Amino acid sequence: MGYIKSAALEETGYVVLDSYNQELDPKEWLDIEYVDWKSSGDTRFAPLASKDGEIECGGFWSGRNPRTDKDGIWIPSQVEKAPHLVRRAQEPGANVGRCRVIELQPNTYADCLYNLHQDDNNRLNTDGSGWVVRGFFNLTDDKDSFFVLRDNRTDPSVEYRIALPAGAQLIVDTQRMWHAATHSGTEPRYCLITSWTSGPELDAYIEKYHGRPLVPNYEVSQELLDAGQAEQTRRLAARAAALAARGQQEQTVMSEA
Repeated sequence: MGYIKSAALEETGYVVLDSYNQELDPKEWLDIEYVDWKSSGDTRFAPLASKDGEIECGGFWSGRNPRTDKDGIWIPSQVEKAPHLVRRAQEPGANVGRCRVIELQPNTYADCLYNLHQDDNNRLNTDGSGWVVRGFFNLTDDKDSFFVLRDNRTDPSVEYRIALPAGAQLIVDTQRMWHAATHSGTEPRYCLITSWTSGPELDAYIEKYHGRPLVPNYEVSQELLDAGQAEQTRRLAARAAALAARGQQEQTVMSEA
């Protein structure tokens, strides 16, 4: 039977929505509680909804009473401090699983390529139900930063680079697409990340905000692209050699984040 998926994400694995006027909302992400949780770079996370309604970031399929990444429990102490962020996460009307704000410290394009990963969203998801995808709402004004998406972790021939000014909004099938962010500047980047279940509610939300499956790439120099690719190749080879020396093999990169 397969899963229920959004046709809008079929072409490229992502859609970019209309920009949101982030300046109208307070900076609630500065008030909520963060925990150390490493994903794709130097990161912390502030969960708003989690598996058990606690301030933790584990996958719903781990620990006691494992389940798929759906039916997240809102954390009262966090919701009280960030009602606008919760409203935005709930606006589509789709089922919400994990919902959190990421804090990403500045990094380079080479760091981003090395940290490309796929998310583990649909473990234990039942056949015939909605496929879990993720929404990314950029909260800070990171005009010199960009989100990187690839079909293949090490193949630059298909690479989408999405600009990340304040109010940028995209939805990504992060279990399909390799992804990470290049964040320039001196201050952390903050982004609201929400796991949504695909279905008619999410489809209507994508249509309402004119989801586009392809936008112009954020422009960077060919020199930067080539240097980043070379550094990714070098780092992955070094990691593979280190693992081989310990009698281990590289595993498929899947993230709980």
